[in-house]
Amino acid sequence: MAEIIPLRPRKPCPICKKPSSQKFHPFCSNRCANEDLNSWLGGKYSIPVVEDEDEDGQDGLA
Repeated sequence: MAEIIPLRPRKPCPICKKPSSQKFHPFCSNRCANEDLNSWLGGKYSIPVVEDEDEDGQDGLA
């Protein structure tokens, strides 16, 4: 049987720093994957947004 070649380089789990598992990549386990999901859903992580002017170029006060 041929050797399986991993498609991604192995990196440590971003939650607990243990070696990552191919099954739960980039996490080491389902527990760490769920902990990360819970952090997103709980608002711990956020993507910064810069508010621009309205689409018509007005600031909305006129």
